[in-house]
Amino acid sequence: MPNPPLTLDEVNRMDEAAFVAAFGDIAEHSPWVAEAAFAFAPFLDHAALVAAFHRAMAEMDREAQLALLREHPDLAGKAAIAGSLAPESYNEQSGAGLDRMTSEEYAFFTDLNTRYRARHGIPFIRAVKGSTKAQIIAAFQERLPNDPETEFQTALGQVQRILRFRLEDRVAS
Repeated sequence: MPNPPLTLDEVNRMDEAAFVAAFGDIAEHSPWVAEAAFAFAPFLDHAALVAAFHRAMAEMDREAQLALLREHPDLAGKAAIAGSLAPESYNEQSGAGLDRMTSEEYAFFTDLNTRYRARHGIPFIRAVKGSTKAQIIAAFQERLPNDPETEFQTALGQVQRILRFRLEDRVAS
């Protein structure tokens, strides 16, 4: 059974080590985002907590942002097939049906992931919570022709959505 959501009061009572322990995995394998977000504590409300994570991410230099984007797994990619996704990524991808695909669908996603990475240098990132496979495929096909800078900015925006969704799950509003 999952832990009950934290209250904002509990979050505001945390020292940096406890905060990073609680939120260091909110951004894929990038605890530095939580470390930077802690600098904006205490948080007036849930929106301020989310904004702190967004601001922490936005204030990092481009290389750190690129590293964050590259930490994200491919949708329905090797990590998903191997069962090595982070728990939240697994829940998000399985909620979109990406864990229940035919071999043809996996091959199609592999092709999309490969072409996207080759063109943009980052994985295709989409906040898939609440999405269907068809919506994800449509987004892939819509975004694939974009220029790399547009996709870099779009991916950062999608990471912000992912952070918001994950914080909404962990902290009661």
